[in-house]
Amino acid sequence: MLTKETTGLIIIDVQGKLARLVSHSDAVISNCAKLVKGVQALGLPIVWLEQNPDKLGRTVDELRSLLGQQQPITKFTFDGCGEPAFTAAIQATGKTSWLICGIETHICVYQTASQLQQLGYELHLLVDCVSSREQANKELAIRKLAAAGVELTSLEMCLYELVKDCRAPEFKAILNLIK
Repeated sequence: MLTKETTGLIIIDVQGKLARLVSHSDAVISNCAKLVKGVQALGLPIVWLEQNPDKLGRTVDELRSLLGQQQPITKFTFDGCGEPAFTAAIQATGKTSWLICGIETHICVYQTASQLQQLGYELHLLVDCVSSREQANKELAIRKLAAAGVELTSLEMCLYELVKDCRAPEFKAILNLIK
């Protein structure tokens, strides 16, 4: 079960033209924005990756504007763990459980999640906050990650799991994101 005390969010490569080319791109970007707002309302840390931004472009404005002064970690490997600044940022939070969103599910999301799991982190893939250009590749990656023990969740499911109680001070903010 997700808890605020142990959980953070990793955003992977929602950037450039590719973010607009993936399957159901508008819904995925919208859901990722809601996720960021929810995680911020809950006070959870966010670690944010960009794949070779000089070639692929920057993170989409819908997310970049929400992340304020925080800067992305640039990577060139598909697996985010290949970038020492990323693994250092993850370790520095002290969190053991990570929500994962981003693109493309079958490449950077898959490889990063697989490596983080091997490093001993508990991972929760938000199936409505990830995508690939081809729906079949997204579905394949989700199946492989689930078979490897990555937990599957959704935007609404994880936010309610984290808020736990309708009397919690964050509940109204979460409710307004979902409805």
